[in-house]
Amino acid sequence: MRLRELSERSGVPTATIKYYLRERLLPPGERVSATQAEYGEEHLRRLRLVRALIQVGRVPVATAREVLETAEDESLSQNTRMGAAVWALPHGPEPAEDDPETAEATRQVDALLERLGWTYGRQLGATSPAYRMLVAAIASLERLGYPHDTDHLALHARLAAELAVADLDLVEKYGGSPTERIEAVVALTVLYEPVLLALRRLAETEESGRRFRDSRDDSRDGS
Repeated sequence: MRLRELSERSGVPTATIKYYLRERLLPPGERVSATQAEYGEEHLRRLRLVRALIQVGRVPVATAREVLETAEDESLSQNTRMGAAVWALPHGPEPAEDDPETAEATRQVDALLERLGWTYGRQLGATSPAYRMLVAAIASLERLGYPHDTDHLALHARLAAELAVADLDLVEKYGGSPTERIEAVVALTVLYEPVLLALRRLAETEESGRRFRDSRDDSRDGS
C-alpha cells in the first residue's frame, strides 16, 4: 500500500507517519520510485504499537525507539528481549536512597519476594525498575503510616501473579514470531494498565456501595 492508504487504514495522519519514519520508529517502505514507497502489514502492526507507546503510554519518542530496538534485537533471548523492552517503559518514581523508609521498604520487598518464591525478581533486585518502583511505593506507605506488612502485600502479589499468567497466555496467542510476541507484551502492558486501574476503582465503588451505602445515597440519586 502507499502512504495515503497506510494512513487511512491505520488512522494515523500522513504527517505523523512521516515523522515516525524520520525518527526511526517505523521501518522504511520499499522504494518504487524516487519519491514513493510501498508499505505492508508489518507497518500497520508497528503503527499500532507506536501509537500505544506514545499516545496511550505517554512514552517519549527516544524511549519508544529504545523499546522498539530492543524488541528487534535477535541476539538476545526472547525472555531477555521481553524484559528489556518492558524495562524501557516509564516506571514510577525512584526510591530516595537516603531515607530510612527506603531501607525498611527494601527489606520488606526482599522478604515478600522470598515468601512468594519469585526467584527471578530476587535475582534481579534493584536492577529492575519494577523492584525499585515497589520499594518507592512501600516507602511512601511506611512514611504515611498506611498498612504495608508482608501479609497485606502478599495478597496483592498473588492477584498480580494470576494476572501475569493471563497476560502471558494472551501474548502467546497474539503473536506468531518472537518479535511479534515482544511487540504484543509491550503494547498490552501499556494498554492494559489503565484497564486494570479502572477495573480496580469500579470494583471498589461496588464494594463501597455494598458495605457503606445508606439512605443519604438513596435520596441523592433518586432511587
